[in-house]
Amino acid sequence: MSWIRACSADELDDGDALQLPTDPPVAVFKADGEFYALDDTCTHGLSSLADGYVDGAQVECAWHLAKFDLRTGAALSLPATKPLCTYRVRVDGGDVSVEVPDRV
Repeated sequence: MSWIRACSADELDDGDALQLPTDPPVAVFKADGEFYALDDTCTHGLSSLADGYVDGAQVECAWHLAKFDLRTGAALSLPATKPLCTYRVRVDGGDVSVEVPDRV
């Protein structure tokens, strides 16, 4: 596992997200003052969740309106039934970093 810098802590406002150019892509969200990181691709379709709508600790896919829990990755509504992978996030010295698997 490796830590990669995502952004500075003040770059994202509550309800904002960004996509990390990892393989597969990871989305970083700020909700209620906390940072979360999940797989960026909806498990129902191939939509980027960083382009979705954040409401509290949930993100709603912009394509088919499936909802996911930002804290656990759980699918909360149809048409999604599979959870998303979550990643550890840390804020250190004003930088937000995400722990992602090393790729071989």
